[in-house]
Amino acid sequence: MKKLIASFALSAFFISTAALHAQTADEVIAKYVDAIGGKEKLSQVKSLYTETAIQVMGNDAPATTTILNGKGVKTEMDFNGAKMIQCFTEQGGWAINPMNGGAGAEKMPDEIYKQGKEQYEIGGPLYDYAAKGNKVELLGKDAKSFTIKVTSKDNVVSTFDIDAATYYITKLVKKGNMMGQEVEVTMAFSDYKKTDFGLAIPYTIETKLGDQFSLTATVKKAEVNKTIDPAIFNMPK
Repeated sequence: MKKLIASFALSAFFISTAALHAQTADEVIAKYVDAIGGKEKLSQVKSLYTETAIQVMGNDAPATTTILNGKGVKTEMDFNGAKMIQCFTEQGGWAINPMNGGAGAEKMPDEIYKQGKEQYEIGGPLYDYAAKGNKVELLGKDAKSFTIKVTSKDNVVSTFDIDAATYYITKLVKKGNMMGQEVEVTMAFSDYKKTDFGLAIPYTIETKLGDQFSLTATVKKAEVNKTIDPAIFNMPK
């Protein structure tokens, strides 16, 4: 009887291991792309505009994010009457943060820019990853999700959890910067919905910067292919 149980356990192990190796990173990524709309649909997305309600430090902060695919992304947030702006473009990044004591626009340090510039790519670093110069690796699979590591051409490492049932991204972990200090950034994505265009996006995003800071963003409005003036990404002088 013991031999039978041991044989069954060994068989189960090999079956689960085979199931893991049966899925490659490319196959998982392809299913993710299909889940959020498909390659053909994504190729037609030129811009994405969202309005969100952000809960941060016990306060409500309305925000907007404007993405011109592959060109720029600009997020504007009103926090207790202070307008905070963060912008990434192909040329570089800039920000306005009155919380740091300045009201003017400041050029973003290169390290922060490299860590965040992927935001202006709709579909993220997984979509069309090879053409972007990214490398991917399937780290493993548990009962709920696949874990994929992405290394950008700038050597920025991100780890994604992709739901094994829906193939939506549920979590992203990467390095970030807070007050000049490197911290681990964890983003949890949920409540996926399809826009009128057919692009699926998460309507709830929870972000944690280390153990010190967290916020939750809830999408109230999403608009695909809204006309965007590229001039909005220019750094104010």
